[in-house]
Amino acid sequence: MFIDWDGAGPGSRLWDLAYTASTFVPMCAGGDPVVDGPRLRALVDGYGLDEQQRRALPALIAAHTRGMYDLLHSASLTGEQPWARLYDEGHGEHWGPAADYIQEHLDEWTVALLE
Repeated sequence: MFIDWDGAGPGSRLWDLAYTASTFVPMCAGGDPVVDGPRLRALVDGYGLDEQQRRALPALIAAHTRGMYDLLHSASLTGEQPWARLYDEGHGEHWGPAADYIQEHLDEWTVALLE
């Protein structure tokens, strides 16, 4: 298990798995759902999710990834650290397009998880 202490806090098992999926698959802009779908499936199979959880997970991955971008972007406007520094270092250039990629392929992620 890996713990990102910057993001540690109360949350659901699926919310944590959404973050894990976006970073460990990895789900990045320019990715290929044909390649990423089986990787996502392998990760989720390891967690033993039921059908309802599998259907819910893609939207949570998209929400978590968009939330990370939004956090970095808003902090870049307010100066809140360490998020503003991370945005200035280019992390927003990953999270924003990654969120778009994930959102654009929600149906494909669902199919991959239910096959």
